[in-house]
Amino acid sequence: EGFRTGVMLALGIASGAVFWALAAMFGLHLIFDAAPSLLWALKIGGAAYLLWMGWHLWRDAKTPFIAEDARPVPRSPFAAYRLGLWTNLSNPKAVVIYSSIFLGTISPGTPVWILATLILMILVMETAWNSLVARIFSLDRTRAAYISLKTVIDRSFGAMLALLGVKIVAT
Repeated sequence: EGFRTGVMLALGIASGAVFWALAAMFGLHLIFDAAPSLLWALKIGGAAYLLWMGWHLWRDAKTPFIAEDARPVPRSPFAAYRLGLWTNLSNPKAVVIYSSIFLGTISPGTPVWILATLILMILVMETAWNSLVARIFSLDRTRAAYISLKTVIDRSFGAMLALLGVKIVAT
């Protein structure tokens, strides 16, 4: 749908990432400290989800890429932002990743300015990365190359997701 729509989508994804990072920093650790079995359950559930996604990416890698969407093209900026936000907020990987990273690396006495800097970095890096992806995939040659390599790319990412799932359970 073009680069502008992609940037708004990237901002929505980044906003969702900031939400999960804030939840991990300020709330989830209290729950997991009180009930460590919940963290274990979240890790197992997240790992199972990653394994499931990896299997489906591998299995469906040869299915042709078909973009079917009845919405008007391009979406409004707010609609793209909202799609990115809801996509990230409904993504269980984000909860597992931010919880795992922040629970293991941020101590309770971390200064507020460091926490604020981390949140700002998450916002900037998520937006920059996803905007770069939007820019690259807004080019016809890139989309054509992806479609021609879809099977290899999907199987590679499927295998990596499955390995990440195994690693989450093992650590």
